[in-house]
Amino acid sequence: MSYDALFYAGSEEPHFLEACTLCSKPLGHNSDIFMYRGNTPFCSQECRQEQIENDEARERRWKMSSKKSKDATNKSATVQTATLVASN
Repeated sequence: MSYDALFYAGSEEPHFLEACTLCSKPLGHNSDIFMYRGNTPFCSQECRQEQIENDEARERRWKMSSKKSKDATNKSATVQTATLVASN
């Protein structure tokens, strides 16, 4: 495969399999490429695993912040009710 073939036709962007997503190491033409989430290439199992761990940590933080936000919304939305009896 020629270097020119790594570019999309009519585009200046490099082909997505040109470099590791995490460390930007060039991916060899005859070397293994480790994929994650469909079209995300990595040069090694270690880079791929690091990305998986980063994504899982980000997801945990997002879930925690969403839960805190939801809890805060529920607390601020608490309504107290009472019965008022009036007599003449």
